[in-house]
Amino acid sequence: PTHSRLFTQRSKRMRLTARTLPATAVILRSTRPRRTFSIAATSSLPAVVLVDGARIPFQPSGTAYNDLMAYDLSRMAMHGLLTQTGLSPSAVDYVLWGSVIQEVRNSNLARDAAVGAGLPKSTPAHTVTQACISANQAICSAINNIQTGQAEVVIAGGAETFSDVPIRFSRPMRKALIKLGSGKAKGLSKQLALFKGMKAKDLAPEAPAIANFTTGEVMGHNTDRLCDRFGISRQAQDEYALRSHQFAAKAHADGIYEQEIIAVDGNVGEGGVRGDATYEKMASLKPAFVKPHGTVTAANSSFLTDGAAATLIMSDTKAKELGLKPKAFLREWTFVSCDPFEDLLLGPTYAATKVLNMAGLTLKDMDVIEFHEAFAGQILSNLAALDSDKFYEKNIPGQQKVGAIPMEKFNIHGGSLSLGHPFGATGARLVTTVANRLQREDGRFGLIAACADGGIGHACIVERYS
Repeated sequence: PTHSRLFTQRSKRMRLTARTLPATAVILRSTRPRRTFSIAATSSLPAVVLVDGARIPFQPSGTAYNDLMAYDLSRMAMHGLLTQTGLSPSAVDYVLWGSVIQEVRNSNLARDAAVGAGLPKSTPAHTVTQACISANQAICSAINNIQTGQAEVVIAGGAETFSDVPIRFSRPMRKALIKLGSGKAKGLSKQLALFKGMKAKDLAPEAPAIANFTTGEVMGHNTDRLCDRFGISRQAQDEYALRSHQFAAKAHADGIYEQEIIAVDGNVGEGGVRGDATYEKMASLKPAFVKPHGTVTAANSSFLTDGAAATLIMSDTKAKELGLKPKAFLREWTFVSCDPFEDLLLGPTYAATKVLNMAGLTLKDMDVIEFHEAFAGQILSNLAALDSDKFYEKNIPGQQKVGAIPMEKFNIHGGSLSLGHPFGATGARLVTTVANRLQREDGRFGLIAACADGGIGHACIVERYS
């Protein structure tokens, strides 16, 4: 049977949460032989830990944060993290912050938000951008800084707002306005001449592009092609999207996210979570990209989101010196690139394969698994690829397939489809969620993977601190 059919058959069995796992599963996980974690490339470097993570509630764009800038969202997350951990701002050596669609007035968002959050003006900070894995890059750059002695304590994370994106004039209009602003065109007639030949279309504003620069294709269209390639049905996509929303709604109702969400105006709820969603309602939507026969819709895609998330990262030695109890070791990590047309959103498959090999671990060693959900079809295509001998023979020759992902370990509290996806912040949410899950579920290793525009991907392995 196709992967779609398998998913459909298993959909009823996937309504498991960590709290409903049978006691035997917990006993088996905690009593099995522990693998020795030893990697030659990192064994001589200082151990780096995640002390804690925090985020403001993610909200659909144009709603709760409609009048705020990414600067405001960022400083709330940074300040909330410091308050939650009780760390003095003066203890922070560096700030690394991810952002994708940047406000032109504060292009170094990291620095401006750090000062706004109360960090000393002597604390360096810089902004990184790597599409949807910008916060992952910030976190991994923090690990590098710590292991090379450039810093001991780093705040890393990111933010995004789509409520107020930079919209610019067309290129012909910009050229004319730049010349006008230079003051070289003297007199009204010469100034009007700058706009000679301007067409009606040149007067239309340009919003930030949602298409890939290299291929010109939007992600939703690519996901439709990916689903056709792996045989992922519309039904399987809608069922997975429904799962994400139902799991996220339950997690909020059970207070799972209270330890990582900072209240804004007394609210920790997230407006994108649709606990009342039904399969019938999702199935009624029309295709959003490939019309009329596509399978990707607004319901099984992540939505435009405003939000910010931060993590506190330091060396294990520094954490002990400060009397802090970390939640996880940040172990192996990698970034990969693949064909931006054929494999645009398959970065998680390539990255997960690579990082597990780097760590000398297998899928069976992973107690917690969290992937970024850009689209339901993207998730299901990666799950199919990870367990496909044919895919590995053609695309990753010489490597053994990762295998079938155990869904009872996978995104069990929802994901980007339901919680939302602020481009620059999602990576920090993933790392924080995995660390918290490992603590609650008494697991040892967690696997994180995410795709990003441009055919790039990220994966990392987190180990519970004990």
